[in-house]
Amino acid sequence: MQLWQLEAADLAQRIKAREVSCVEAVRSSLARLEAVNPRVNAVVDGCADEALGAAAQADAVLAKGEATGPLHGVPVTIKVNVDQRGHVTTNGVEAYRSVVATDDSPVVANLQRAGAIVVGRTNTPAFSMRWFTDNAAHGRTLNPYNADVTPGGSSGGAAAAVAVGIGAIAHGNDQGGSIRYPAYACGVYGLRPSFGRVPAFNPSGAGERPMVVQLTSVQGPLARSVRDLRLAFAAMAQRDVRDPWWAPAPLESAPSGRPVSVALCTELPGYACDPEVADALQRAARRLERAGYRVEPAQPPRLRETADLWLSLTMADSRLLVEEALMRDGDDTIRQAYRAMDAHAPQFDTASYMRAMAARTGLMREWALFLQRHPLLLMPVSWRHPFPVDADQRGSAAMREILDAQSPLLSTAILGLPGLSVPMGLRHGLPTGVQLVSDRFREDLCLAAAEVLEAEAEAGPVAAIDPA
Repeated sequence: MQLWQLEAADLAQRIKAREVSCVEAVRSSLARLEAVNPRVNAVVDGCADEALGAAAQADAVLAKGEATGPLHGVPVTIKVNVDQRGHVTTNGVEAYRSVVATDDSPVVANLQRAGAIVVGRTNTPAFSMRWFTDNAAHGRTLNPYNADVTPGGSSGGAAAAVAVGIGAIAHGNDQGGSIRYPAYACGVYGLRPSFGRVPAFNPSGAGERPMVVQLTSVQGPLARSVRDLRLAFAAMAQRDVRDPWWAPAPLESAPSGRPVSVALCTELPGYACDPEVADALQRAARRLERAGYRVEPAQPPRLRETADLWLSLTMADSRLLVEEALMRDGDDTIRQAYRAMDAHAPQFDTASYMRAMAARTGLMREWALFLQRHPLLLMPVSWRHPFPVDADQRGSAAMREILDAQSPLLSTAILGLPGLSVPMGLRHGLPTGVQLVSDRFREDLCLAAAEVLEAEAEAGPVAAIDPA
């Protein structure tokens, strides 16, 4: 087995034991990048010289016997919509190629403090506002399994990179499914942490982000194993004073001491569930039951209303603070997708906006009560199998179908809840998966259940796949 194929945890252990060097680990990852990235276009900003220099310094630290972090020498990737000192934060927009970061964002600083070495920066759609990863600045990222199917978005580059072995861990962010959906489409694990869990801030930003983005967008990891998710999550979640929303919540809570109740949601009125999605949920439910979980059918409260609230509030903020720049600087695909999405969102005045924000609090309360009865919710990532490429370019009717399919992502995002996308093997040559959701700051419940599902995984490591 080559070094790029190892899990981050195993690689870090071998580096710490001086069985392999940091330089060797980084060279293996860079060689893999050179071999497969031309076929998937996951990494759009290479960091080879910088990574090799950091690896040499990391080896020098080991030689001196100095203390090291849990990811010391482990290659990772960073999404191009967060600041990394000395690199361009394009956010998938050609007009922003001049935005060179003078400082690291908190998530980059935390990963590097843990010893991780950035080998490349991954693609995102323009303004990171699509479930498809394509833009005029960097081109299209391909799904490693099928180029006709989306790799997901907006962290499509991150998911594809992890899937083909470019870095053991990828950074992503998720406002409406942008970690969980690409993980689902590319057959890897993706964790959307709770709001307030991982600090976020872009020093290059011209101003503060819209309020709804502040309350819904989170930073998190993608990986090929749950163990690696845990490592990356713990590293990312360290405090940074630049984010006042960060909360000092423990990563692990006391066990309940009883069988955990899991609400299984396989259907809801008004939503069409693809057979592959329903089958993955049933298989996951059986695995959890065999491990001692108590699984019972249950529907979360007012899911459609909650998902629609995400759209209403997101578009209200976007019209005021994003639309002008998007129409001026964005490419044709983001303009088309934005218009199609906007057609389904009500027009808000100040009073309507305030009422919608108040309604969000009520929904948060209802979901918290539901999750008190059922600490875990097993539900789709999307009601549909991964979409064909550019499905959001086919007008408002197609966008309505997409929004409906993504309601499990949107509803949990607007409430600030954690969600974990778990791969469930291949069907018809494409990945399938499920989503685990828990109450705020209970990612530990999701991760423990994901380990149960992982233990009976049907497919080998996704990184063994060579894209066609």
